[in-house]
Amino acid sequence: MNLKPPRFSPLFSATTNALLATSLVFLATGCDRQPEAASPTITVPPTTMGRDLDDTVITAKVKTTLIESVDTKGFDIKVETRKGVVQLSGFIDNRAQADRAIAITRAIDGVKQVEDGMTLKDGKVSAGNEVDDAVLTTQVKSALLTDATVKSLEISVVTRKAEVQLSGFVGTQTQIDQAVFIARSVTGVQKVVNQLALKK
Repeated sequence: MNLKPPRFSPLFSATTNALLATSLVFLATGCDRQPEAASPTITVPPTTMGRDLDDTVITAKVKTTLIESVDTKGFDIKVETRKGVVQLSGFIDNRAQADRAIAITRAIDGVKQVEDGMTLKDGKVSAGNEVDDAVLTTQVKSALLTDATVKSLEISVVTRKAEVQLSGFVGTQTQIDQAVFIARSVTGVQKVVNQLALKK
């Protein structure tokens, strides 16, 4: 008497294989996990997913309002938000523009505080300057990206007439110092304006 092995449908086999694979991955990751060593750096206060979403919405609202305003339209003002604190940075023509941008930002729902990191422009920029500044901005961003100490995705870089401005929220003073050092080390950079702020 010939006994044949039971036949299962392809769907059953695929499901079984998927469950087995998932179980193996779960067991492997569970067994391999080692207790994490204590970090010597300062712990940055975390934000919740909801808070991060709120900050993203606030940033979008501020950017849109600044673009739509006659007083600030056309100016490259960078906007970063953390826990309702909005940081404005970039290069502006005069103090009145900065004051107007701050007033507009404060009026946005959800904004708790506004930090002014804007820098006054020094003279006019030629077409050659604009090209050189764009190259320097790219080089500084690339240099920051290759450094493991610096959270470069949290740092905005703007350049005007070889003057580089760094802004955004980072976790430690070490990251700020390293970012400034890296930016100054890029060939062609004449000055670094540090508008980076510590996360709270």
